[in-house]
Amino acid sequence: MSDDRPQPDQIEGAPHPRDTARLISQDAAEQAFLEAVTSGRMHHGWMIAGPRGTGKATLAWRIARYLIANPPGAADDGLFGAPPPPTSLDIDPEHPVARRITAGSEPGLFKLTRPWDDRAKRLKADITVDEVRKLKSRFALSAADGGWRVVIVDAADEMNTSAANALLKLLEEPPARSTLLLVTHQPSALLPTIRSRCRMLQLRPLSPGDMTAALDQAGITVASEEAEALAALSAGSVGDAIRLSLNDGPKLYAAILSLLGTLPRLDRARALALAEAATARGAEDRVNTIFSLIDLALIRLARAGASGQMPHPAAAPQEAEVFARLAPDARRARAWAEIGQQIAERSRHGRAVNLDPAALILDTMIKLQKTASDLAA
Repeated sequence: MSDDRPQPDQIEGAPHPRDTARLISQDAAEQAFLEAVTSGRMHHGWMIAGPRGTGKATLAWRIARYLIANPPGAADDGLFGAPPPPTSLDIDPEHPVARRITAGSEPGLFKLTRPWDDRAKRLKADITVDEVRKLKSRFALSAADGGWRVVIVDAADEMNTSAANALLKLLEEPPARSTLLLVTHQPSALLPTIRSRCRMLQLRPLSPGDMTAALDQAGITVASEEAEALAALSAGSVGDAIRLSLNDGPKLYAAILSLLGTLPRLDRARALALAEAATARGAEDRVNTIFSLIDLALIRLARAGASGQMPHPAAAPQEAEVFARLAPDARRARAWAEIGQQIAERSRHGRAVNLDPAALILDTMIKLQKTASDLAA
């Protein structure tokens, strides 16, 4: 694959999970896997589940390195007895297996992701059955050296029905010394028969402190207050936090919240400034970020009004004050939820048919102004 092609299992602007040195704040999942290995209860199928961007793929690559570097029987009693059980999945980066995996030349590791469509010049929408068939043939050709053979499926949610059924056959009759690692954002969307043949490793969202460490590892330095805002806006997903950070997410959310704070007397100058942020060349990512943050602001607003509890941590200054004024009760919370759904649907349609993004943002703000005016009346 040429370097300029997008990687289906990598977030733009972040290191590939293969190259991520540490897995942050997921010790419980890592220890659960180590316990299964050291106790002799190693399973051939594992689902690594959790919200997007919480380190699932990083954990899969750590497991793959560890297993291939420690073939079955490597820890048997020797001259000086069995070594102490491992406490982490860490492997020396200079270990031959680690170096081969980094170079993409490890014969015991297979990666199953969405393939590249040469005709359309883009990634296909699904993992296809042809990719699973290639996987089966690679199993048949791989050297029988007694070591582990590991498959990383990222993401298993992206398999079409034929691919999922083909993978199920591998889980039902797994090749010797093989382990399949299924990265999944929505385990409930997978075939029940696939779920029943896999053990679950559940990852959790990151706290603001952990988010700072994860962003630093990705080469993104943020102040502590920005890390707190990113943790809130991304729901603890490092992947979403990276995307937001690269597109000034916290500043844009603060600008959106500031506009909500002017309702029902919309500050048109600020609304125009927000719309102009979407007019620069190459601003498609920023436009998507603006609309996703408007959706998120209305969701947080409606949720606060319905529950009577302000979001914690706050994603911007004065968030609680603005939400308490606009949605002081469940009735008004429902109204904001309804208009939020309408705006989300309209913005998706507008972007799909290439409406002017600046006009779409201004229209959105006018609709919010009318809702606030109606509720105030």
